[in-house]
Formats: sequence, C-alpha cells, structure tokens
Amino acid sequence: MQLLLDIGNTSIKWALWDGSALSDMQRARHHGALPIDLLATWEALDTIDRVRVCHVGPDSVKSAVIHISQTLWTLTPEFIAVDPTHSAVRIGYSNPSQLGTDRWLSLCAAHHLYSGPKLILHLGTAITCDALLSDGQHLGGQILPGLESLRAILFSTTQIPPQDTTDPVNTNTLWGTNTGQCIAAACLHAPAALADRLWQQLRQQTANSPHLLISGGDAERIIPLLSQPSLHHPDLVLQGIAQQP
Repeated sequence: MQLLLDIGNTSIKWALWDGSALSDMQRARHHGALPIDLLATWEALDTIDRVRVCHVGPDSVKSAVIHISQTLWTLTPEFIAVDPTHSAVRIGYSNPSQLGTDRWLSLCAAHHLYSGPKLILHLGTAITCDALLSDGQHLGGQILPGLESLRAILFSTTQIPPQDTTDPVNTNTLWGTNTGQCIAAACLHAPAALADRLWQQLRQQTANSPHLLISGGDAERIIPLLSQPSLHHPDLVLQGIAQQP
C-alpha cells in the first residue's frame, strides 16, 4: 500500500493507493507542522511500503514527513519532480521545470481521467488556471492571488480600513450593500469570471466544450458562481501522483 501526500502552502492532503484505486482523500491544515491527529492516524497504518509526495509548501512540513516516514515505516519518501520526458502531457512552458509540481500532476490526472480539452482551475493559496488540449498539449495558464490574499492586498494598498469581509449569505449575490460585502463579492466573482472567460476562449480555440475541473480548498465557494458545469476533484494532485511510475 502506498501513502500519497500533497503538501500545499496551507494544507496537507493524503490518500492510500493500492495500485488500482485511491482511498477517500483526507485534509488538514498544517500550520508548518504535522497535526497531532494526523500523526495518530498514520501510526495505525502498518502496511505502507511506499510514500510519494508532491511538495510545494513549507520545508518544515517536508522535513516532518521525512522524519515520520522513517520512524513509522523505515521508508524514505519519494518527492515528485516535473518529468516531461515520461509523461503524455507536453508542458507549454519554454522552461518546463518552472511549472509547479502540483499543476503538472493536476494536468497528468486530467489527461488520464477525461478526453477532449480541459480547463483546470485550482483555488488555493494561489488561484491557477491551466488549459490542456485533448492530445496532451498544455497551452499554458494564468495565476492570481487566492481569495484571502486578494482581500489582504486590498487593505494593504488602499486606505480602506480592515473590516469584516464575511462572504454574503447568498454566494450568488452580485451587488454588496456595504463595503465588506462589496469586497467579499468581488473576491468571489473575480476568479469565477476568469474561469468562465477562459472556458469560452478554449471552446472557441478547440471548437469543443472543455471539461472544467475544479480543485483546491476554496472550490466549493466558487463552483456555485460558475456559468459552466464543472467537475469537482479535490484529490486531483493525488490522482496525478498515482499515475506516475
């Protein structure tokens, strides 16, 4: 049994892989260290023979994973690196090594799971969009700050005083009726509008309706605002790890 890990900037996600099926994904905020309840869960896993990791988060969490893997299972974790030479996905970057490992694994998973063109939207600490053609050609992508960063940037670069920006009760509310609601609504609708625009552009380019795949911790807040049907894949990076040799 393999333990697959996705270490992001704020959360760690994991699942078990038996070579044919992935278990339900588990998620926890790491705050720069492995949570105690996660360690307790892992201690009960006595059949782990391989640990594979996508790491784009803090090095402190990487070090903790190395230590616990060696302690519990006498294993050295394998940290996934972008490897375009052994992948059906052809990276659109002129320097493929600059593409984040998590984005590459998401592309690999999307290509494996669905035919036709795909638009992959990840809503985490950063928001990323990537376009993938049916033949595995990655066209490139776009990156913007995540929802919390969008709000923080606004307060740090304007004279608007920090205030409650709790999302409107109805996430489909377009117009805020106070400053906090205006900020909250805009931060939600901006990535949704970007996704809709990119989906339309990819449809025009390919003359086919792309699959819209959504992942990341803020996915459920944005999905109701999208104009196009979407496929929620919170474990997309883990699915990508499972596809690697």
